[in-house]
Amino acid sequence: MIDRYSRPQMARIWTEQNRFQKWLEVEILAAEALASMGEVSKRAVARIRKKARFDSERIGEIEKEVRHEMIAFLSAVAESLGTDARFLHLGLTSSDVMDTALAAQFKEASALLIDDLNELMRVLKQIAFKYKKQPMIGRTHGVHAEPITFGLKLALWYAEMERNLARLERAAEEVSVGKISGAVGTFAQVSPRVEAYVCKKMGLKPEPVSNQIVQRDRHAFFFATLAIIGSSLEKFAVEIRHLQRTEVLEAQEPFTEGQKGSSAMPHKRNPILSENVSGLARVMRSYAGAALENIPLWHERDISHSSVERVIAPDATIVLDFMLGRMTYVLRNLSVYPEAMRRNLELSGGAIFSERVLLRLVDKGLARDEAYRMVQRLALKPGKDGADLKRELLKDAEIRRYLSKREIEGLWDLDDYLKNVDYIFERVFH
Repeated sequence: MIDRYSRPQMARIWTEQNRFQKWLEVEILAAEALASMGEVSKRAVARIRKKARFDSERIGEIEKEVRHEMIAFLSAVAESLGTDARFLHLGLTSSDVMDTALAAQFKEASALLIDDLNELMRVLKQIAFKYKKQPMIGRTHGVHAEPITFGLKLALWYAEMERNLARLERAAEEVSVGKISGAVGTFAQVSPRVEAYVCKKMGLKPEPVSNQIVQRDRHAFFFATLAIIGSSLEKFAVEIRHLQRTEVLEAQEPFTEGQKGSSAMPHKRNPILSENVSGLARVMRSYAGAALENIPLWHERDISHSSVERVIAPDATIVLDFMLGRMTYVLRNLSVYPEAMRRNLELSGGAIFSERVLLRLVDKGLARDEAYRMVQRLALKPGKDGADLKRELLKDAEIRRYLSKREIEGLWDLDDYLKNVDYIFERVFH
């Protein structure tokens, strides 16, 4: 499913070919830095830049024997270079190359995810303004509360994604860090100038202090950010699923021509796209948990994090790319039913206006607890026997001691609930 719907650019970032290409670029840049310092032959490094090649199958063959991926990689590259190969990997350790290349992959993946977020936000803003003044019932605990607008619901989602965008930009910056500092991070065998050169060329920042690896709190923050974004998308998906329930039916996700909802029931139109997003959000959170487990490594490092990252780095970015694309599609093509929203607003027999009655009684001088008791006694009736709150108020002697017919009828003003929508939109969409 993910391969079918995610963008091919994201999948290509995590191919074996791109990973090895990033490794080769780190190695060549390190050699160039040494050449600029006069420590190796500039001519030799120029030949390396021109001739260096690798074959993934050949790397695999060598690895079966040596049981070390970096050694296998360097051996395969050396076959294309001859004696010039001795100028590669001077003073470096495997993680210098792997972690710096991984940071470059994260940077590429982040750029695509940021594009995805911006597109989703563009769609959210468009439909938020379209339904800015469309009244609907607000629900708390799944129960009718007070009126809102559908546009406000979408504006809230937009603001959340704006925060997620800022989080992702910060996380991308934090994980875009390389290190070329040697076996335990002391620069004992390689100059800090090499690290500075390599990182600058690759668009990364040098890790201020490392041991054998870039510290995994950076990566955990990145994966936690992806999980938060996934959870936001699940929130949107859950809301759409609820709005599509038969008893509510205020909105429906797209249903294409020829699509079938059930093998048994031809009438079914199920929110499967949103359900997919809900399910994948659970996976995203598990990736974040795995990344957190990678922080505590032994001493200057072990490799227990490596196998985890080989799974979660491609999976998490590809899955989130898919989720963002899917939710953008759902929202862009969402069917919205204002008539159902209006019908559901009236479903409670006016009980949703109870707070206005309460506040008006307080204005008349009643203690809040007393006013609450008076209104609650009548407001609970509509949910039980189909009574109408306004009618109950008009015929209740205790209420009528304080409120006239005109005052009661004046409380049934839907627009008064929505008078600050423009103000909220100005704050959200500055």
